[in-house]
Amino acid sequence: MTIIADAEIKTLGFNILSQHLGLVEAERFITLIQREKFDYTQWRQNLFVGLSGEEISHQAMKFHEKKLAQENAK
Repeated sequence: MTIIADAEIKTLGFNILSQHLGLVEAERFITLIQREKFDYTQWRQNLFVGLSGEEISHQAMKFHEKKLAQENAK
């Protein structure tokens, strides 16, 4: 696994947001996120609380299928 530098993650993230939301809405999204107190570590630790490995796998498969369907629809 290659570790990506913080600056590259910011650039990639902004490019993805801009492609899907447009430039103005991407900037609005970043402004909204910066206003909120958001603890990524805590969010990540609580993401799968109470779910079994099977349930997590099922959710991941559904997400993957949805993404493939969206890509095929383009």
